[in-house]
Amino acid sequence: MIPYKHEPFTDFTVEENQQAMKKGLETVNGYLGQDYPLIIGGERIMTEDKVRSYNPSNREETIGNVSKATQEHAEQAMEIAKETFETWRKSDPKMRADILFRAAAILRRRKFEFSAIMVKEAGKPWNEADADTAEAIDFLEFYGREMLRIKDGVKVESRPGEFNRYDYIPLGVGVVISPWNFPLAIMAGTTVAPLVTGNTVLLKPSSNTLVVAYKFMEVLEEAGMPKGVVNFIPGSSRDIGDFIVDHVDTRFISFTGSRDVGVHIYERAAQVHEGQLNLKRVIAEMGGKDTIVVDSEADLELAAESIVKSAFGFSGQKCSACSRAIILEDVYDEVVAKVKEKTEKLSAGNPETNEHFMGPVIDDKSLNKIKEYIEIGKQEGRLLVGGTTDESVGNFVNPTVFVDLKHDDRIMKEEIFGPVVGIAKAKDFTEAINFANATDYGLTGAVITNNREHLEEARRDFMVGNLYFNRGCTGAIVGYQPFGGFKMSGTDSKAGGPDYLVLHMQGRTTSEML
Repeated sequence: MIPYKHEPFTDFTVEENQQAMKKGLETVNGYLGQDYPLIIGGERIMTEDKVRSYNPSNREETIGNVSKATQEHAEQAMEIAKETFETWRKSDPKMRADILFRAAAILRRRKFEFSAIMVKEAGKPWNEADADTAEAIDFLEFYGREMLRIKDGVKVESRPGEFNRYDYIPLGVGVVISPWNFPLAIMAGTTVAPLVTGNTVLLKPSSNTLVVAYKFMEVLEEAGMPKGVVNFIPGSSRDIGDFIVDHVDTRFISFTGSRDVGVHIYERAAQVHEGQLNLKRVIAEMGGKDTIVVDSEADLELAAESIVKSAFGFSGQKCSACSRAIILEDVYDEVVAKVKEKTEKLSAGNPETNEHFMGPVIDDKSLNKIKEYIEIGKQEGRLLVGGTTDESVGNFVNPTVFVDLKHDDRIMKEEIFGPVVGIAKAKDFTEAINFANATDYGLTGAVITNNREHLEEARRDFMVGNLYFNRGCTGAIVGYQPFGGFKMSGTDSKAGGPDYLVLHMQGRTTSEML
C-alpha cells in the first residue's frame, strides 16, 4: 500500500483551479433549496418538520431543507444500529478500510463540489473550504491505514505451553455529534473512525450545516457502506440530543462543540440507567482559548503574521484560533503596530468571489455573542482595529483587535469564537507562559522565539495539547499533528493520531493452553 501522505491543498492562483472551483459552485447552485430526508437503515424518511439550512453570507438564500428526527426516529435508528452491529462487528477490517479508501477517492473526485457546499453553507473562504475537504480525505486515508495496522492486535508475551493474544474489538452503537465549523472534516473523521473499527453510528450533525453531511452520507453509500452502519438523524438537541446520549444502548458519544454542551453530555453519560450494561465512553473536543506567546528574541514580522492569520482565518471560528496574544513588554509596541497594519488590510465579505480574507460568522446567535464581547473589550482594553459589523445581508464581523488588556480580563479568558483577539504584555518569558496557562482551556498554543532555552521551557510548561513553535496555532494536519487538548478543551482524544481508533474499541485478552 502507498504510504500515507496528507492531501495537498489547492493553489487558487492557478487559473485551472479557479475555474474548477467556479464549476463546483455552479453545481451546488443547481441543487439549492432541495428537501433532504433522514437516512435510517438505508431508508429515506422525509418528515414534514424540517431544518432550514441557509447561507450565512446571504440569509435569504436557502441551501436546503433537511428532515428533522423525532425521538421515535432516534429509537428506530438505535434499534437498527444495534441489529446491524451484530453483523458489522464480525466484518473483515480490510473490507471496512476499503470502504474508507473508496470514499476518499470519491471525495477527491468531487473535491470542488464539496468545498463549494461549505463556501455556501458554512461561509468558508475558498482556501478554508479546500483545507476542510482535504482534511476529510486525510481522515479517510489515515484511519483506513490505522485499522489495517491494529486489526491483528498487539503482541503480548506467552509462557511455554500457552499462547496469549491481545486484540481490539468494537464497542457497539455510538452517537456522533459533529460541529458546524469543520462541517465535512470533523463530521467525516468522527463518523468513519467508529465505522472502520466495527461500530455502528447515529450521526447527528450541527443543524447549521446539514446539507454537506447528507452529501457525505451519499459518498459512504456509494463507497459500499452497508445499510444501517451509519444512520443520519439530524434534529434539535432539545428534541433528541439528551435522548440519544441517555439511551441505555448508547455505548459511546463522540462530541465536538462548546464547553457547556460537552460538560452537559459528560455529566449525562456518567449516569447509569436501568437496563444499561456498560459505562459510556465520551470522546470530547470542547474548544479553546488559544495563545500565541511572543518572546523578545523573536522574528517580529513572523509573530505579527502568525497572530493575524491564526486569529482571523475563517473569522476566528476555530477551536484552535488565536484569541489572545501575550507579548514581552520590550517588543510589545512594535508587534502591536505590525498587527494593526496587517489587520487593517483584511476584509470580510461573501466568500464566493474569493476576494475577501474573511467570510461571515455562522448565525445570529454567534453574531450577537461576538458583539457582546466587543462591548466588553471596549471596557477592558483599547480597541485597536475593527469592532464593527455589516448585518445588512449576512453575518459579517470585521477583524477586531483589543490591546493593553490584563491577562485575566474576560476577553483574555473566555472563548468568543469569532474574529476578536486580545493582546496583553508580560515582563519576561516565564510570566508570559504563566499568563498563557491562566485559562480553563488547553487546546493549542504557539511560541515565537529564537531562544532555544525558552522553546524548551515552553515545551515543558505550556499546558496545551498542540504546541507550535515559530508558526501560527491553527492548521493541524491528520497524521502529522494529532489534535486534541487538555483541561476543559476536552478528553485529549488526539484526532488524526495513532491512539484515536482504539478509543472506539475495547481490548480483549485471550489465553490458550497448548
